Amino acid sequence: MPVKLKYGSNARTGTKPLALESRLLRIALITLFAILVVGCSVFTYFYYHYQHVVDDRIRSGPIFASVSQIYAAPREVRAGQKLSAAMIAADLRQAGYNTNTQLGTYQLNADNIFIKPGPESYHNTDGATINTADGVVQSITAENGVTLSAYELEPQLITALSEDNNRTKRRLVSYNEIPPRMVQAVTAIEDRDFFNHGGINYMRIAKCAFSDLVTHHRTCGGSTLTQQLAKNLFLSPEKRIKRKMIEILITFQLENRFNKKQIFEMYANEINLGQRGSYAINGFGEAAQTFFGKPLQQLDLAECALLAGTIQSPTRLNPYRHPERAMARRNVVLDSMVETGAITASEAERAKAEPLRLAPPNIDASEAPYFVDLVHDQLVKRIGDQDLAHQSLRIYTSLDPELQRAASEAIEIGMKKVDELVLKQHNTPKGEAPGPITYPQVSLIALNPHTGQILALVGGRNYGLSQLNHAVSQRPTGSIFKPFVYAAAYNSSLNGLSLSNENGGSGVFTALTQLNDEETTFTYDNGRQTYTPKNKISGYKGDVTAAYALAHSLNAATVELAQMVGFDNVAALARSAGITNARGTPSVAIGTYNATPIDMAGAYTIFANNGVHLTPWMLASVRNASGDVVSDFSPEAKQVMDPRAAYLTQSLLEGVMNYGTAAAARGHGFTAPAAGKTGTSHDAWFAGYTSNLICIVWVGNDDYTDIKLEGAHAAEPIWTEFMKRAILLPQYSDVKAFIPPAGITTARIDKTSNLLADASCPSNILYAAFLDGTAPTNTCSQMSESPQNFIQKILGLGGRSAPDTTLPTTPAPIVRVNPNTPPDGNAPDSTQPAATPKKKNFFQKIFGGGKDKDGKDKQQPQQQTSPPPQ
Repeated sequence: MPVKLKYGSNARTGTKPLALESRLLRIALITLFAILVVGCSVFTYFYYHYQHVVDDRIRSGPIFASVSQIYAAPREVRAGQKLSAAMIAADLRQAGYNTNTQLGTYQLNADNIFIKPGPESYHNTDGATINTADGVVQSITAENGVTLSAYELEPQLITALSEDNNRTKRRLVSYNEIPPRMVQAVTAIEDRDFFNHGGINYMRIAKCAFSDLVTHHRTCGGSTLTQQLAKNLFLSPEKRIKRKMIEILITFQLENRFNKKQIFEMYANEINLGQRGSYAINGFGEAAQTFFGKPLQQLDLAECALLAGTIQSPTRLNPYRHPERAMARRNVVLDSMVETGAITASEAERAKAEPLRLAPPNIDASEAPYFVDLVHDQLVKRIGDQDLAHQSLRIYTSLDPELQRAASEAIEIGMKKVDELVLKQHNTPKGEAPGPITYPQVSLIALNPHTGQILALVGGRNYGLSQLNHAVSQRPTGSIFKPFVYAAAYNSSLNGLSLSNENGGSGVFTALTQLNDEETTFTYDNGRQTYTPKNKISGYKGDVTAAYALAHSLNAATVELAQMVGFDNVAALARSAGITNARGTPSVAIGTYNATPIDMAGAYTIFANNGVHLTPWMLASVRNASGDVVSDFSPEAKQVMDPRAAYLTQSLLEGVMNYGTAAAARGHGFTAPAAGKTGTSHDAWFAGYTSNLICIVWVGNDDYTDIKLEGAHAAEPIWTEFMKRAILLPQYSDVKAFIPPAGITTARIDKTSNLLADASCPSNILYAAFLDGTAPTNTCSQMSESPQNFIQKILGLGGRSAPDTTLPTTPAPIVRVNPNTPPDGNAPDSTQPAATPKKKNFFQKIFGGGKDKDGKDKQQPQQQTSPPPQ
């Protein structure tokens, strides 16, 4: 029986799901297509947008513009120096020879080294051969066969100017300058597939995305080296999905434009590896110099692994602050290198056994930041502020890196002792808390006395904490100014001026000129003002010789001498020596006027350099990247006093070192011929020099409060520590005795009689320098032949009696300063030396006198009392 099929509602209901599904499929396909279109459009838009971003960055110049570099002074090699050929080769290698053949090359053959500067060298291209034996330079021969007495090596790079206001520093390196171990270490720990992938490691991104979603910490690092570079060059460090997408887009652009070596080179120069002082350390080149004190090319396996390990967290893994963490991370990197096959397990174990051989953390020792800041300031003044950092300049300076290191080390040691002395001042009874303690600041300047070149400069105790440069801070100079009073007296005598005072001292000024060290009131400004210097601790010594007065820093005696010379004459000599604030008032004699430590270093050149003042300088030459001269700078020199007067003053300063307030330097082990002077105002000073080095040390508080420490206790130990280190360096080891100019006689003086010493007085001897014809002619055994009799002595007739001027072998106590008494630095200039108030005569001393009816001293002009610099 045939079956009839009817199409009714069931059939119709069967077609509805199919139609619905078809429509949904079409909608889904259309939606997906639309999403793809929109996605592709958005991707294309942003792809080309960030293509333009990358293009703009590339077209604007190199990714990393070469910044201007600061170079030290060239090291001079001389016959007789303690230097081996290998040491010279190391110096040249450090400077870049053989690596950069345009700079220069060298050939080392046992004890001989041939040096050939290139076209980009600081020097001309004349080469030379240096012959050494047993670690001593024997001879130097030029290429043309001429024997040379000295040869200058290529200047060492100190540092670069910071790139921006963020104080970023980097030392650019090319891929070929990066050690293979550095590349292997970085890729092993950061991106093992770097040289194979297209810029994105999708599996790592997916894994990290899942981890971040689960933990909500966003700490997983799935970025390749190219992604890290994209983020560092173009983006902020925040972790957001949008930022990650942009990072991927830029990564594609970088991979399309550069090969893997170029990308790694950019990464190596960009990566941040921490902070040093106030500077950010960017790039492996800068980090190698910071952490290890040597170029990147010279790092070994363990050092490369340490830098690679620091990338993860530069602060947490800082090897100076967290050496254990840094070492543990280094070892993880070494294990990763074994896993990738870059090194063997035995190589890793040997590297793990190495300690962290870090360079000293003292930024002042290696990069001289206070010095560099001053160089930048001078460049701005001389050639203009034209974005100096990005002009690729080579800036050659006066700095000696070895001496700079000695200065920083001496300050580090010396200021610990100063802090201990300050802490003792704040000792409190048990159970009581000490009040707030102010620890002093410090500055040290080292100068070549015959060229004015600043060889070392430290402007504070920690550049990372304070960039205030105390080397250029104006401070009262205290008693390191006093030598200028004695120099003015010598200079005046040589110019025919006969010095005299009320008590009978007259004639040519000598080391034995009698000065009165008693409390005395000096009038000035045409009698309208008075000034009374004090010797608070040492007391007054009465009649003394000039040599004794300066050796023991006697204030009243020195002001009396300044009056004899003329206060204006003293101030004029000081101004010609660079102490421009000096004015002709009585207090000028004891250093109440301000000067900077650099000013004082320059001022002391007149004593050490035959009366010639040399303005301290830092800049030698500025050149472009090709070595062409942009600007050269010449030092300024001026004869300001007679060479004989300079030497005679220097002779007195030798006495300060040998038996005066600076004699502690001898006790601290510094025995070389030297001259110097302590100084104390509210600050502590020491100024001293040898035949080849001037050094000024200042210690004081930023708030101008009294540090309550004498120069002999705070500044002199730092000076001594520095000078002991300096004379161990080959270039400063040949310290010589000071040589007098023609017209000077040195005599042996009996310190009791102030006459020539002979066999009858052999044990109490002073060596003093005199102008020819001004030394004593009688000997100590002829004391009885003096024309002065008892009556003449007590009545003060026929000249002054010879005082007891025995010079003790230990320093006199140092005078402290009353911090509540202001100096008279703003007092008007004195146009003429005013007369000293009359002293009591013989009968007044016995019976009294010089008082009014009430028994009080007669009214004097308004008096000013100043603290006694020492």
